[in-house]
Amino acid sequence: MTVIETPVGPGTFVSRWREEGPVESDVLLSWKEDMNWPSWLTLAEAALFMDAPELLDAMDPHLTAGERAVLGLVRRRWLGDTHLEEAIEEALQIVRAPGTRDLALEGRLRMERGLVRFERGDADGAEDDLTWAEVRLKSVAKASRDHDLSLLNKAAYHMAQGEALMALQVYGDISRSGGHAHETVAISRLGASRIRQAIGHTFDACRHAWNAHKHAILASQTQMAVEAGALFLDLACDHQSQDADPMHVQVEHAKPIDLNEDRPTLEVHPDDINGVFDWCLEHMEAGYSGLERPDVRAMLTLAHRMGRMDRFADLMQNPSQVDDPMLAAVAQACAETEEETEVWGQRLAVLTSLTS
Repeated sequence: MTVIETPVGPGTFVSRWREEGPVESDVLLSWKEDMNWPSWLTLAEAALFMDAPELLDAMDPHLTAGERAVLGLVRRRWLGDTHLEEAIEEALQIVRAPGTRDLALEGRLRMERGLVRFERGDADGAEDDLTWAEVRLKSVAKASRDHDLSLLNKAAYHMAQGEALMALQVYGDISRSGGHAHETVAISRLGASRIRQAIGHTFDACRHAWNAHKHAILASQTQMAVEAGALFLDLACDHQSQDADPMHVQVEHAKPIDLNEDRPTLEVHPDDINGVFDWCLEHMEAGYSGLERPDVRAMLTLAHRMGRMDRFADLMQNPSQVDDPMLAAVAQACAETEEETEVWGQRLAVLTSLTS
């Protein structure tokens, strides 16, 4: 069984303050050193989002002028302010000034400006800023949180522009061995899997989904791990072979394919399929209630395809547990008897009348 270890991050710092604080700013410095955390700004952002204003005040002496300017921008966005152009330009002046120069924060702010430009419809300006930010952050803060965000934002920009292959290229820049956060790798591989699936590259789509599932587990992002696992199963369950190498071996041996080469044929060992299936079922949100349960819908559909409906026997016998009309429709489609089909049809009718 895979064990998920909670990562040490900014939230841990805020929790320690709540358990042991308030403390003086020099004690905060020792805490930061204990965590080996590189940036005061990310800790301050966590304090802001987790509603710890006294901790923010205690950290203020450690923040640079540029970090304070960026934090002010983050606070305004958090409060719903959408008129951020002036604040971004003022912050850029600070991080570009000789006495307060900060190359990494300039990259962060150019990324922020790119997002604002995209939101107001300036696609060319957005691309210029997002590209500039990614190049700068790669050179001065490679694999940092801001560099990871710049890559994901640039890929999202290309997807929004209908440039899926450009987005795929950006995702490819996020190497699994490049020091990027596991969450970043998981998001990139999930996106790459969907693109590869859309263009018919089934083997690559499947290995990317496998990697997304594994890195989401390492990042303690359980919901994403279930989503990626379901995508892997959707791609793999019709390509089972007892002769297939373990998926982790296939992933490590994968290599770029030239245009004149045949693409690999997807074959997945049943042990890998059953292992991911069982993990996803064990880590889904408990129960079947809730107005939106895409996780249960996906896994129930897969259980039906794989002949594993025994794992959902309790659900199929208790339609009243379901509040999601789409889940009720899936359950009706997966029913194995006329009686089940009828009772799920009745439940679907009730839920549909409630939402109409």
